[in-house]
Amino acid sequence: MSIAAINEQLLRAIGVGVAVVRASDLGFVFHNQPFAEWFGTPGEGAALTDAIDGLDREDLGPLCEEGLRYSAELKIKRKRRTLVFAINISQASHLDEALLVVECQNITRIRELESMIDSYSAMVERNTRELEREKERVERLLLNLMPRQVYEEFKTFGVVTPQLYPQVSVVMLDFVNFTDFASRTDPTVTLGELNDIFTAFDRIVEQYGCERIKTIGDAYLAVAGMPEPMPEHATAVAHCATRFLRYLERRNLSHQHKWQARIGLGTGSAVGSVVGIQKYVYDVFGPAVNLASRLQVFANPMKIVAPEEMKDALSEEFHVTDIGPEDIKGIGEVNLINVGAELSAPQPASRF
Repeated sequence: MSIAAINEQLLRAIGVGVAVVRASDLGFVFHNQPFAEWFGTPGEGAALTDAIDGLDREDLGPLCEEGLRYSAELKIKRKRRTLVFAINISQASHLDEALLVVECQNITRIRELESMIDSYSAMVERNTRELEREKERVERLLLNLMPRQVYEEFKTFGVVTPQLYPQVSVVMLDFVNFTDFASRTDPTVTLGELNDIFTAFDRIVEQYGCERIKTIGDAYLAVAGMPEPMPEHATAVAHCATRFLRYLERRNLSHQHKWQARIGLGTGSAVGSVVGIQKYVYDVFGPAVNLASRLQVFANPMKIVAPEEMKDALSEEFHVTDIGPEDIKGIGEVNLINVGAELSAPQPASRF
């Protein structure tokens, strides 16, 4: 390395401790300010190995004799703090005397920054996992409030456009004497019973490709034909209704509390949308919902009532009997039918 190259290297060595020593005795020819701040100002006749602890003269033998480059990391304690230095020593020539150029860089801060970055990366990774878990929890919660197709629209656009579904069928179930049962029973027991029953209803509804829309107290509302069209929406809700009653009959045989229900079926058009700004609820409105809600009042305990317009769709799979005309509040006179047990036990239809 020439003198010009040494000078250029010194100019670039801002923040780097630099010293030039003789290869023969390792005595100092030059040192810059950072070197003195880190290792102290070399005294008269001091050698490089005296200034830098941990540097062994034997390690520098191949460098002095063969011109090889020497690199090492040394830990040096300064004022109760251990500093880490990267030491690079290379040979240069000056006239007839061999010189060694010593470059020292304090990499303690770099190591501290690397450790901080590692800790920060671990924290970010941990927070990312927590956010993913929270996202999944919120998604599960929203999917309990609305159908998946509606959720996907809400997630993408932030809103749900109200949509008219011209042909759907609705099943509305209401328990007999629920108010009396709730007033004389511990609330925890009441909620536990409803949770157990509604969970079973949810499984039945899912089997037949329907959507549970909501529960209101002891009322249970599900719909077929929305948000995805279903040609046999009438039979789907009828299968759900008969399975609801069958489940309650079997459950009553083995449980202390006995439950009876009235069920109304409705068919027609309905509008579905998300209601609310801060508390999101997916709800349905329209003639089909109103009809099912009104008809369950006309059903006897553990019976299913439907409008006559559903008779043709149901008569091939269910025992259907005529009830006759009834004046329905807000609707007018409607011919009603009673939907009995299934004629056979078909396999549950899948929406997919």
